Amino acid sequence: MATTKTAPKAASKPAPKTKKAPETTDVVEESALNELFLDELKDIYWAEKHLAKALPKMAKAATSDELRNAIETHIAETENQITRLESAFASIDEKAVAVKCEAMAGLLKEGEEIISETEKGTFTRDAGIISAAQKIEHYEIASYGTLRTLALTLGYIDAAELLEATLAEEKNCDSLLTQIAEGGINDTAKTEKE
Repeated sequence: MATTKTAPKAASKPAPKTKKAPETTDVVEESALNELFLDELKDIYWAEKHLAKALPKMAKAATSDELRNAIETHIAETENQITRLESAFASIDEKAVAVKCEAMAGLLKEGEEIISETEKGTFTRDAGIISAAQKIEHYEIASYGTLRTLALTLGYIDAAELLEATLAEEKNCDSLLTQIAEGGINDTAKTEKE
């Protein structure tokens, strides 16, 4: 008697949950890595909001028009970055919440000290402002690079794209500050007397 084999029935898979992003599952949402991502996102959100308040003071303290204009341009970028962060939170169905960023608080305090310890109207002050601003930019570059990578790992594609856009702006700002410093501010500052 010949027996015929029938193909086994394909097991039906439950549809993936799409609460936040098609690639995200409850496992990811409840993971320690996701919690770290959210903590870091809250941290940089606080940082950007406080930087937006500090930048006008830096611009006002700058001696060179070129530096002042660069800082004023970055004020507008920073406001857009805050909005972009709010969009990143929304893209993962999270409320935008700021949690104090100790690193940015320290960097901003250092910037205030540099301004208060240098003479008004000097290029030495501008060199100090550039130094403080680049420390802030480097912190932001590290933060946004890490956040973008974590977002990709977690499947938060929209958030990753938003974070990548800000990362590019921070890198451009850092490059511009280097050009301004090397374009004459540092050389002029080295001739100024204490």
